[in-house]
Amino acid sequence: MSPGLFITFEGIEGSGKSTQLAHLRTYLQEQGLEVVSVREPGGTAIGNRIRGLLLDPEAVDMTDEAEVMLFAAARSQLVRQVVLPALTRGTIVLCDRYLHSSIAYQGWARELGREAVLKVNRLATAGLLPHKVVLIDLPVETALRRAKARAGLDRIEREDILFHEAVRRGYLAEQAWDPQRFVLIDGDQPEDDIQGEIRKHLDPAIAAMGLES
Repeated sequence: MSPGLFITFEGIEGSGKSTQLAHLRTYLQEQGLEVVSVREPGGTAIGNRIRGLLLDPEAVDMTDEAEVMLFAAARSQLVRQVVLPALTRGTIVLCDRYLHSSIAYQGWARELGREAVLKVNRLATAGLLPHKVVLIDLPVETALRRAKARAGLDRIEREDILFHEAVRRGYLAEQAWDPQRFVLIDGDQPEDDIQGEIRKHLDPAIAAMGLES
């Protein structure tokens, strides 16, 4: 594994993961640490074009197999162009969604299966796994209420509640399978409390990697 620290943020739509990632980025930068922050799908010129297609509400005829491969294609660009070079420099990389999103959304909710998703993504990512996965868990009805308060739901946000419940089950199954990698956070609490828990769990990992300022 490269000398940097790779931290991914996961959760169902409306979980607040993007907000918490932004808070953590500011916290780390205030300590004088170099941080690269990216999101999926996207983060590269090609990845952003793929993102537009994947989230387009009019792309209703996209097959589940095409969806998983498009996510993997965007991820491949991001890993090779941004993530691996940053990690090689010893940088902290914060990523809004990564491999475990595909396991939860396409493997579980689309019912393609965990192994099928992993097979596609092993090639796409060169086997790169995050050091830590911050999973912000929230009841589906609460999360979707938050998501729907935003303007313009994308193609995946528009899926029904059964789909999003399957995504949540997928995430929790992954956390149970790999509890050392996952940081499970209760998302149904004040924003500052969530950030405090995240820092408490991640500060030792940052110190262990020798990245303290």
